[in-house]
Amino acid sequence: MKNVSLDDLDHVDRAVLPIGTDYPPGRVLDWHAHRRAQFLYGATGVMVVDTPEGTWTVPPERAVLIPPITRHRVRMLEVSTRSLYVEPDAVPWWPGTCTVVDVPPLLRELLLAAVEFEADYDLSGREGCVAALLLHEIAALTPLPFHVAIPAAAGLAALCRAYLAAPDAGATNAEWAARTAMSERAFTRRFRAETGESPAVWRTRARLLVAVPLLRKASVTEVSGRLGYASPAALTAAFTRAFGMPPSRFTTSGALRLEQS
Repeated sequence: MKNVSLDDLDHVDRAVLPIGTDYPPGRVLDWHAHRRAQFLYGATGVMVVDTPEGTWTVPPERAVLIPPITRHRVRMLEVSTRSLYVEPDAVPWWPGTCTVVDVPPLLRELLLAAVEFEADYDLSGREGCVAALLLHEIAALTPLPFHVAIPAAAGLAALCRAYLAAPDAGATNAEWAARTAMSERAFTRRFRAETGESPAVWRTRARLLVAVPLLRKASVTEVSGRLGYASPAALTAAFTRAFGMPPSRFTTSGALRLEQS
C-alpha cells in the first residue's frame, strides 16, 4: 500500500501493516502518536525524529523504531518512506525509546515487497511469511548512535533545541549556565543528570548530527567550515569516532560509489 493514511487502515486485522509514502521536500509531520509501533525506513533522504526526550537523525537507507503511543515529530528532507505499523502485542521486544538501525539488503528487499501488499493480505501464503520474516529481521538489528537526549527541564530543553537548529562551535558551558540563571557548576551537574553527558560532549554530538543532512547537499569541506571545524580532516575524525563511518559516506558522491560497488 502506498500513500495511504494509517488512520484508514488501523482497524484491519493484521499484526503488520506495510505502507509506503512519498513526501515533498521539507515536509514536517507535526507532533502525533500511533497506537501501533512503527518501523520507519527512509529509502531516500534524511529524517529527523523528535520526541520530548530526544532527537534522532536517520541517515539515508536507515530506519528508526518508534515505540507505540510515543509523541513524535518527523522532518522529512527529500524522503520516500517504507513503514511498518505493528500491533504492540506482536513485538513485546520493541525498544522503549526511539532507536536508529541499519537496514541490511534482505530487510530492504522485504520492505519493498511488503508495501505492494493489500491491507488484508493473505496470512497463510507468501505475504504472511514475508510479514513474519520482517519482524524476525528487525528483532536482530543493532542500534546506531545517531541521537542526542533532550533534557526534561524546559530551560535546558530550549537551549538544546536552539543549538540543534543553529549549532555554534564557540558555545561554552559558562554561556549556557548564564542563560539558565545557574552557576556553571550547578548547570553542568544538572545537564549531566538529565542527559547522561556533559554539555560539551552533548554539543559535539549534536553538531555531528546536524552534519548528516547537510552532507546530502554539500561536500565534507563545505560542511566542516559551516559547522566550525578547523579542517575537513577534523570533521572526518570526529564523525568517524562518533558513528563508526566517515562523513563522506553520506555525501551524494559517497552514496553513489557505494551503490556502484
